[in-house]
Amino acid sequence: MTETSLVILIWTAVSIGFLHTIIGPDHYLPFIVISKARNWSISKTLLITIACGIGHVFSSVLIGIVGIALGSALGSLTTIEKIRGDIASYALIAFGTIYALWGLWRARYGHGHRHLPGGKHIDETSAKSVTFWALFIIFVLGPCEPLIPLVMFPAVEHNWHGVIMVTLFFGLVTITTMSTIVFLSVKGLASIRTNLLEKYIHALAGSIIAISGISIKLFGL
Repeated sequence: MTETSLVILIWTAVSIGFLHTIIGPDHYLPFIVISKARNWSISKTLLITIACGIGHVFSSVLIGIVGIALGSALGSLTTIEKIRGDIASYALIAFGTIYALWGLWRARYGHGHRHLPGGKHIDETSAKSVTFWALFIIFVLGPCEPLIPLVMFPAVEHNWHGVIMVTLFFGLVTITTMSTIVFLSVKGLASIRTNLLEKYIHALAGSIIAISGISIKLFGL
């Protein structure tokens, strides 16, 4: 691979990474609505977004490298990514639905539970942990379909410098775009009062996540 080919490939990775993120609501909607519902700080929201973004990008890279090492063809890896995409979309729908139902239950029955030292509710403490890990696992399962062919091109020539550069630029643009959209959205929502919806904010957040998962499944976003 020539230097010019690598530069073209990197710019292609940058462009595709940006577009792939923008048109995929699953890349940012879950963080925006959960942040609003749980009243996360912007710094916490961005840290979780970045962590999930890293898992999202590098899980696909790992699959691509393993596939190349095993001699798998591009078609086989694309099929694997499609299966992962189906699993991730269904997981997003399931997570959103369960979270919405929990939100309705919480709105109906309130906080009538035991407390931990410091006044935290047991249900709130466990739910926060489950929320992060559920999001992280879903994003690790979620494929970066456009990244596989981009990585395959230098990898088949054993140009690991090219693989690293393409991965880094694609990942950097993807995660930066995710974080920027989340940051601007969370800042914008901070000025919007949701007093009337406060009781059902978790149910609303879960519903939006489930709908984003359904839209991905129906429209292939």
